[in-house]
Amino acid sequence: MVSERMKGLGTARSVIRELFEYGKLRAAEIGAENVFDFSIGNPSVPAPAAVNETAIRLLREQPNLIHAYTSAQGAADARERFADSLNRRFDARCTPDRLYLTVGAAASLCCVFNGLTCPGDEFIVFAPYFPEYKVFIEGAGAKMVLIPPEIEGFQIDFDAFEKALSPNTKGVLVNSPNNPSGVVYSRTTLERLAAILTEKSKEFGHPIYLISDEPYREIVYAGFEVPWAPHIYRDTIVCYSFSKSLSLPGERIGYVFVPKEAAEGDDVYAAVAGAGRSLGYVNAPSLFQQVTSLCCDMTADLKIYEENAKLFVSALREMGYHVVEPGGAFYLFPRSLEPDDMAFSERAKKLDLLIVPGAGFGAPGHVRISYCVQTDTIRRALPKFQALADSYK
Repeated sequence: MVSERMKGLGTARSVIRELFEYGKLRAAEIGAENVFDFSIGNPSVPAPAAVNETAIRLLREQPNLIHAYTSAQGAADARERFADSLNRRFDARCTPDRLYLTVGAAASLCCVFNGLTCPGDEFIVFAPYFPEYKVFIEGAGAKMVLIPPEIEGFQIDFDAFEKALSPNTKGVLVNSPNNPSGVVYSRTTLERLAAILTEKSKEFGHPIYLISDEPYREIVYAGFEVPWAPHIYRDTIVCYSFSKSLSLPGERIGYVFVPKEAAEGDDVYAAVAGAGRSLGYVNAPSLFQQVTSLCCDMTADLKIYEENAKLFVSALREMGYHVVEPGGAFYLFPRSLEPDDMAFSERAKKLDLLIVPGAGFGAPGHVRISYCVQTDTIRRALPKFQALADSYK
């Protein structure tokens, strides 16, 4: 006998991964240049040269030490560098003892959900959302409460949000810049959210935590701002990853930041650490604790994503697609040209155009396009998008 729930997770269909794997098989058949794969969020720009140089230097200088265990919360010198960076950039009032280094943002979120959850707890998530959130929340024994999307701009539907809040609400998860829409929550949006959470925390007699999932924080375009959430709402917990800013998704390195000002902050930090222990994470990868902490003020050359976004948005709108302008990340989330987004994705697939149905992100009637690809790939794909649109006329 095995856990039926875990067996279900292990065999569940992931449309994103399924399309990605299909794309590799199709590329072997007809050539990679003839498959237009916009399915997965793998950064298309290399890590800064300094990242590789730092890794090589550390491997040469510390061949015996660099692969050793670190403290469970992360090496002290690495956490100190991360804290210094956050303080320089955001006036974060961060100290090393408030950072818990993790195996990427996914592990950060799992540590937070497992650390916070008590029986009966609920976490509110806004659609469109990254599908793994539901797995992380339910895996912690909590319930995910989904707020339907506000499809004109993918900001927050506050009427639906306020109705969903209850004494069981332990936290609210935000992801800005957003996967899958690319939308950035405005300062006004976050301030209204903070005011509601402050009021409801008092009404319910316990803190409601704002969990800010920020792997795309540095990928933000001209005219948009990504505010430092803890300055807007005191009871914020930040989950971060270097996967996108430094183009290191496979190295799995990130952190949880629990501000000192957060309600019951000492207990929250201890619970996050306890969750990491319970989940068997031991410590984040030791080499990349050092590498990313020494390179944490750098980014990969991210400007190409904004150029890709401008090209894609303009072209798709001319073809008749409805596209909300992205403020960051590297995704578009246009409306499908028929109500059944799965059927629309399948029709695109026949043109060797791989785009992900939106239903899995909590927003049926849309598709996700990941444009972290070479700009030439987008240009060559545009006739395919035109042919797809023409097929509905």
